[in-house]
Amino acid sequence: VQLQASGGGLVQAGGSLRLSCAASDRTFSRNSVGWFRQAPGQEREFVAGIGWMGLRSSYADSVKGRFTISKDNAKNTMYLQMSSLKPEDTATYLCAGATTSLPPTDPHDYTYWGQGTQVTVSS
Repeated sequence: VQLQASGGGLVQAGGSLRLSCAASDRTFSRNSVGWFRQAPGQEREFVAGIGWMGLRSSYADSVKGRFTISKDNAKNTMYLQMSSLKPEDTATYLCAGATTSLPPTDPHDYTYWGQGTQVTVSS
């Protein structure tokens, strides 16, 4: 499965962005998926994940209440709606898929990855 992330950009603090991640085939619909982020010199960090049916989700404490993950199996696409953005949210955001029913938080448990999209939040 190949993933293509899009939607990143430059936004002021307090603003919003919606990231999308499109999958190349329908295997995606049977997998849980997640968003991670990585800033220069830092480890890859779990942001949010959602189960294969798009019903059960989990979030990093740092984004709870501000970010919402969703999954549209009919379109083979996942989304990350980001609101109340902060400068510390600046990073490359990557989407990934795992062959599990519930989304792992460890990046090593994910099977395939997208190329990432840059999000920059100015103060």
